[in-house]
Amino acid sequence: MPRPAPRRLSFPEYLAQEAHSDVKHEWLDGQVVTMAGGSPVHALLQMRAGLALMTALGRGPCRTYSSDLMVRVRATGLATYPDVTVICGAVEADPEHRHAATNPALLVEVLSPSTEGWDRDEKFAHYQQLPSLRHYLLVHQDRQCVEVYGRRPDGSWAYRCFGPGQRVPLSDLTGETNSALDVDLLYDGTDVPVRAIPPFRVAEPEVGWAAQG
Repeated sequence: MPRPAPRRLSFPEYLAQEAHSDVKHEWLDGQVVTMAGGSPVHALLQMRAGLALMTALGRGPCRTYSSDLMVRVRATGLATYPDVTVICGAVEADPEHRHAATNPALLVEVLSPSTEGWDRDEKFAHYQQLPSLRHYLLVHQDRQCVEVYGRRPDGSWAYRCFGPGQRVPLSDLTGETNSALDVDLLYDGTDVPVRAIPPFRVAEPEVGWAAQG
């Protein structure tokens, strides 16, 4: 006998369920998906990415938030919990949920085998609908590599993969020319190996990025 399809939840119903849940869930168009807990390496890199960003952003206008912060993409409806969120200036709350932010300037996802396809493709497509978003970072667990998508002034996205000894420029967020995320600091204290960075889907890899020191 076929199983009945799971009941779709309205956004208010999802929020009511989430308020009493011990685990986080993503919501999109009535569908609710459990966000599985990460591995110890995933959890460590999530914390290290937050620390590296806090160090890079200093005492400027941008603040770094953990995965406890819900982000809502108003254009598509997606509600999710990025691994790290950076918001510059005041938090703009979702009209339907005052604890969900709608104006991230930078988002980080630590890649896992079970979620990489979603984070890299469909989820990024949702994130691109956030007018405030300037940078999207994908942090690898199997090698010291941070993939970075940066929004150009014309709305297109520049791509580059940053490895050991490199720094991701963030001056457009802080106004300080030296503001940059240190990849070595992000991976410091982890057992993630230094390996050659394979040729990911690189399109115009250097366009839009300042020279790295």
